[in-house]
Amino acid sequence: MRPELSDDAVLGGRLRLLQPRTGHRFGHDAILLAAAVQANAGERALELGSGVGAAGLALAARIAGLSVSLIELNPILAELAQENARRNGLADRVSTHCLDATAPLEAFAAAGLVAGSFDHVLSNPPFNDPARHNASPDPARRGAHLGSDLRSWIASAAQLLRPQGTLTLIYRADGLAEVLDALAGDFGSIAIVPIFPKPNAGAIRVVVRGLKGSRGALTLCPGLLLNEQGRSSRAAELILREGAALSFAA
Repeated sequence: MRPELSDDAVLGGRLRLLQPRTGHRFGHDAILLAAAVQANAGERALELGSGVGAAGLALAARIAGLSVSLIELNPILAELAQENARRNGLADRVSTHCLDATAPLEAFAAAGLVAGSFDHVLSNPPFNDPARHNASPDPARRGAHLGSDLRSWIASAAQLLRPQGTLTLIYRADGLAEVLDALAGDFGSIAIVPIFPKPNAGAIRVVVRGLKGSRGALTLCPGLLLNEQGRSSRAAELILREGAALSFAA
């Protein structure tokens, strides 16, 4: 049975997305993730754990001619992602597949998602440690936030990416060491953008991008400030409402 839905505008109304009123709901993280992917027309991108498609659809809306595949384990959310692609006029470039992000490569291949064939993988993986955070009683919210095997998600991304393809993640700031550890071996040229909620506050998120097969050095980029003087910063407005890209300039 389909849950009660809300119809929400993102990117200043450029997209309208259906999502369940209860459970895990997309927010700024999805739009920041989409803004961080530096893709071009004619390339292929894949989102692992897409939910109702917020990040992947925002990426497709920003980059005309980009092909995007959405991977979501929850069949209700996968169905909504497909519907959201259709109702936003993106179904010709965005496909949805009900799959586990850590499924065997054979399962991806059966869905037409061949190993080594993607230019970009993006993900907002479940990132709360159940030993440090109280689990939500809502199964959908709990599944989106707790108990992720980050290393397995990154391994899937590495297998799906072509050589020199990019993986882009958004993660909690205090889990950065976990991300870097999981990326080691398959990814290099790591670039990190910290996300700050307000002036003089610690980062709450990090956006991390890595290049498959690279041995390049790590770069800590200037951070993004979300709010200042009690309102959204201009830099955040450009990304969250106007669809601008997130800069990785050092």
